[in-house]
Amino acid sequence: MVTYPSGATALVTGGASGIGAACARRLSAAGVRVVTADIADGADERIDVTDPVAVERLRERLGRVDILVNSAGVVGPSAPLVDTELSDWHRTFRINVDGTFLACRAFVPAMIGAGWGRVVNLASIAAKDGNPKQSAYSASKAAVIALTKSLGKEIATTGVLANVVAPAAVESPMNAGTDPAILARSQSLTPMARMGRPDEIAELVAWLSSDALSFSTGAVYDASGGRASY
Repeated sequence: MVTYPSGATALVTGGASGIGAACARRLSAAGVRVVTADIADGADERIDVTDPVAVERLRERLGRVDILVNSAGVVGPSAPLVDTELSDWHRTFRINVDGTFLACRAFVPAMIGAGWGRVVNLASIAAKDGNPKQSAYSASKAAVIALTKSLGKEIATTGVLANVVAPAAVESPMNAGTDPAILARSQSLTPMARMGRPDEIAELVAWLSSDALSFSTGAVYDASGGRASY
């Protein structure tokens, strides 16, 4: 049975749209107080997750949160590696990796102090497969997986669990500007022959954020329609 601590609060970065918004809705429906943080309109907290000062001020405003879902991210450039601009590479890593790192660094200590917490970071199947013409995205999401594995091991005895979800292509605003050929390739590699839906990913995130999870940390959970093979 999926339950959450009484009065639990969740912070969802990238919570204004896509997977983040679906996670926020799912946790809220379960009785969790949810705070969304995003650079886009519609978020409870308008912040840039790559700004360490902004993230620290958010921590000061919110205090301890019980659940941290790091969903803020960008696809980045859709180009061969040799044609990728360094500035685009850096921007992709700042949002996908630095944003995840800064939020974990800010909010995990209070979870440890309380003896309970759940961290769920969003990566991608591209982190395992390495999508052609998405070297920055693939590499940055691989870094999110490695970060989560390290964090999960570091805090394994504290009551705080950190895991990562690796979806295949999902129908979300983040993919609106993705090269259609890249999305078509992803779908062709997916045995279910379709893209995922944000609400499907949110169900997995909700379970990973709950009391139902007790003996898993630093693990990667695929949501790939059968595409993942390891």
